[in-house]
Amino acid sequence: MGGTGLHFPAGGAARGPYAVDIDPPRAGWGFSSLRVLELPPGGRHGFDTRDSEWIVLPLAGSCSVTADGETFRLHGRRSVFDGVTDFAYVPRDAHVSVVSEAGGRFALTGARCTARLPARYGPASEVPVELRGAGNCSRQVNNFAAAGAFETGKLIAVEVLTPGGNWSSYPPHKHDEFRPGEESELEEIYYFEIAPSHATAGLGYQRVTPSGHGRGTDLLAEVRTGDTVLIPDGWHGPSVAAPGHDMYYLNVMAGPGDDRAWLICDHPDHAWVRADWAGQALDPRLPFRTAPEGGTP
Repeated sequence: MGGTGLHFPAGGAARGPYAVDIDPPRAGWGFSSLRVLELPPGGRHGFDTRDSEWIVLPLAGSCSVTADGETFRLHGRRSVFDGVTDFAYVPRDAHVSVVSEAGGRFALTGARCTARLPARYGPASEVPVELRGAGNCSRQVNNFAAAGAFETGKLIAVEVLTPGGNWSSYPPHKHDEFRPGEESELEEIYYFEIAPSHATAGLGYQRVTPSGHGRGTDLLAEVRTGDTVLIPDGWHGPSVAAPGHDMYYLNVMAGPGDDRAWLICDHPDHAWVRADWAGQALDPRLPFRTAPEGGTP
């Protein structure tokens, strides 16, 4: 379905040194950004944060991050399926250097903001890990920069891991209008990695349907490793992991509200799903590893 300019297959959002480079002008919105940086062994990259705050999150590999005269050594992980990672927060109006001795792939999650907070290290041991849903809607959420878990100016970012054959981002929900105490207005980016199985690359599916607000987003996309989906508005979900292929996605969110909060509204036709979980067990394949295997890559 439609979705022109909302689904970027792997390589489709590459620009300059980045394998993915989504900023507000490219997305056609006001706040949320995502870059994916791939560095060879001994590689280094510098960038100016300008009007945005950023979190440097290892997807695979380790690195050192320098900003505001401080250097943070990130142990990272072998892959997104091999455990929770540490990360570094860097403020707006700073110059940042990322150096990787062994090479790796790193997500830069960003949001335009006005507050300038200090550069900080986020240890993996302090990332809240949530097991959400039940049955074939079971998934794991690594709330490394969720509202209430880590202080930022505007940025909200989490990782979701879904066992093969399961649905996540379900029931479909939205956060595209401000309703005090009920719903936040947040732009969202999904970045996907799918685990291979039996020497076969994995795939999944992402659905977004119109909510009556914003652009009337309507999207059904087959997603693979390296794909990005933009969600400016609409009911989003499910994110479907093909049987045998575990799914990872990184969610990046920000919006105009003064309060940094993730308040969602479930689709009224599917909200009953949450109550149905009470009679089901959590998928026994969860949790995925919550600490990097072997401690460091």
